[in-house]
Amino acid sequence: MKISYNWLKDYLNIDLPADELSAILTEIGLEVAKVEHYESVKGGLEGLVIGKVLTCEKHPNADKLSVTTVDVGGKVLPVVCGAPNVAEGQKVVVATVGTKLYDGDKVFEIKKSKIRGEVSEGMICAEDEIGLGDDHSGIMVLDENAPVGKPAKEYFDIYTDTVFEIDITPNRSDAISHFGVARDLYAYLKTNRNLDIELKLPDVSDFKIDNNNLDIEVEVRNTEACPRYTGLSMTNIEVKESPEWMQNRLKAIGLKPINNVVDITNYVLHEIGHPLHAFDAQKIKGNKVVVSTVEKGTKFTTLEEKEIELTDKDLMICDADLTPMCIGGVMGGIDSGITENSNSVFLESAFFNPVWVRKTAKYHGISTDASYRFERGVDPNNCLWTLKRCALLIKEYAGGEISSEIKDIYPQEIKPFEVKLTFKQLDKITGIKIDKQKVKEILNVLEIKITEETDDYLKLEVPTYRFDVTREADVIEEIIRIYGYNNFQIQDKFKTSLIVQERPVHPVLTDKIVNLLVGRGFYEIISFSLLSHELFDKLNEDKTKLVEVVNPLSKELDVLRPSLLFGALDAVARNINHQNPDLKFFERGNVFSKTEKNNFDDKYVHDMRLALTLTGNRNKQEWRNEQETEDFYTLKGYVDFLLRALNFTEDDFKIRKFTDNHFAYGLEYLINNKVYVRLGSVSKKLLKIYDIKQNVYFAEFSWYHLIDKRQEAIKFKELPKFPKVRRDLALLLDKNTEYEKLRKLVIETDKRIIKEVNIFDVYEGEKLPENKKSYAISIILQDENKTLNDKVVNKIMNKIIYKLENQLGAEIRK
Repeated sequence: MKISYNWLKDYLNIDLPADELSAILTEIGLEVAKVEHYESVKGGLEGLVIGKVLTCEKHPNADKLSVTTVDVGGKVLPVVCGAPNVAEGQKVVVATVGTKLYDGDKVFEIKKSKIRGEVSEGMICAEDEIGLGDDHSGIMVLDENAPVGKPAKEYFDIYTDTVFEIDITPNRSDAISHFGVARDLYAYLKTNRNLDIELKLPDVSDFKIDNNNLDIEVEVRNTEACPRYTGLSMTNIEVKESPEWMQNRLKAIGLKPINNVVDITNYVLHEIGHPLHAFDAQKIKGNKVVVSTVEKGTKFTTLEEKEIELTDKDLMICDADLTPMCIGGVMGGIDSGITENSNSVFLESAFFNPVWVRKTAKYHGISTDASYRFERGVDPNNCLWTLKRCALLIKEYAGGEISSEIKDIYPQEIKPFEVKLTFKQLDKITGIKIDKQKVKEILNVLEIKITEETDDYLKLEVPTYRFDVTREADVIEEIIRIYGYNNFQIQDKFKTSLIVQERPVHPVLTDKIVNLLVGRGFYEIISFSLLSHELFDKLNEDKTKLVEVVNPLSKELDVLRPSLLFGALDAVARNINHQNPDLKFFERGNVFSKTEKNNFDDKYVHDMRLALTLTGNRNKQEWRNEQETEDFYTLKGYVDFLLRALNFTEDDFKIRKFTDNHFAYGLEYLINNKVYVRLGSVSKKLLKIYDIKQNVYFAEFSWYHLIDKRQEAIKFKELPKFPKVRRDLALLLDKNTEYEKLRKLVIETDKRIIKEVNIFDVYEGEKLPENKKSYAISIILQDENKTLNDKVVNKIMNKIIYKLENQLGAEIRK
């Protein structure tokens, strides 16, 4: 939210430096993200002065140029000018040497130069060249009384301002306006600085009804969605441009002026935080406004010319025929808005139920300044002031008359919240003893009324504009906020209860694995748990197991992630786009899925996962060694390393190949047919969706299930005293024979003696029979009780060869 300092001063007579005010706002909970200097004309006309053309002669070397001398106040400058209308005696705007002129994002600096042989020490400007208009037909000729030498920014009275960009937390709906911010500043400065300041709201006591020439009836059929609705009619208005001061205020906070009526509703919205809407009264059929839901499927075209299909839960502002004119609290319709031809208006100032507004805005994907405020809650008891303020401004700047009584439909008054504050709890929460008189002073400036007072407690009435202050803790937070967080001193000692207990296994092991990964160069990422269903449409996947969000923030975030893969790919794409292609990521997070069970507790399930992602180059490019890219086997090495850290061995799992929409190829590690780890090369189709043009390798562990299966005891044994023996075999095998099957077959020949099986060469190609491949493996043998001799080793090797030949059809290559 943007707040104009000039605008703020309308309600609070302060003149603090911008940086000091920024620090105060942040301290009271209105965090300032940015402070900007605003100028109605870019550059603020710095370096531009009013000059008088003393002489004007034709350029000797150019037909379309003139050589002039210009008095800029005590100094006469030679200036070459190409404008056809330049003449002696004119008062003009001159850009002197060093002045910067702006054309969009381009900057042009005026320099001393020679133009076709004639010296030029400035530039006589057209209005479009300095941002004061669009005319470029000639130079800007000023009134003959314009004072020579006067800075142009003073002559044209350029509007400047300081704008604070404030990050408002969702609970602070009361502060989403200039007066709301001024109210908080007043409370802080009054209680902490003891300044002689006054908080003032514009006076609406002059409001009166001029006539009853346009009576528009109001009927509210849904008081749950609209607890209060007020409105009035105005006639004989003139729709035109807003006054310049109002346009400057709106532009400073990033709004584009439209016309005086619409600008006034926007002005009051940003002034007090209460949205209004102006209808063209001539377009209200039957002179009646009906606040109601409409039939599901009704078509409605918004002000942005977007056609939507309404639901039976959308509150609409309709005419007598129940034709929708506006989505209550969200956006108006194209057919009932104010145009240059409008001469009468119906003004609406209402309080709409935040839940209804939020659901409608999110369902249709519409976010406006009005919905932003109604979703958080506005003051239902401020409708009348807002309506009167808006009507008086329209009367002042658009003419016209107030031509009806105020319609106020308010069947059930919303009263202030009652809260009890005990001083004991206040002392406990703050850790200090705040003087009771100081507490009452803070409550008073916050407009929280004390209805009952004792030595132990205060009974309070919280104004209805503070939707978030409904409990004792909320009141205490308000007191602390205005008292000043920086006024709390660090105590010499404090009391606390220490509970010593053994940490649960899961976080202990998770921390261990995280440290191991970080030590091997992995970076942790945290990705969003919401995805778009459109991603799964592109993959042609079954969406029946996806968990859908009932009220999604947007259509791009409407399902919960079934895997950490998608967040990892998003992070990979983002880094590659920022020229960082060599990546090693890990992430911990929940994934979600839906079962076929009807019981809610069993229908939706979640699982904690640990994911690894590799892509790009494994090592930096150096003169000593060649650059190597990450590959599937590097990823498998990390997976096996983590499993060993959890006391698993390869023999604990059944390993099988798989492919699916997400992976071009990969492996699954199973125990009792349940998958505990999946790893593979991400499919080209999925990489294309994320616009990734390099291979990505991804592994995902079913983390808590894996930890629960691990061997708790660490297995260890004495180092062997007897030497190892190595034997190598070259094998010719069928092309589809998996190494894992071969490895297990060799190990099972004699598990006591055979310690390791490793593959050190694979060959496929020429000089081999069709559909054959060659493996070269090493076998490590060792007896822990004695030295192996050739007879024993040969006997085991013969058994291995026999099994390989008979069970795998292997041929031993010489």
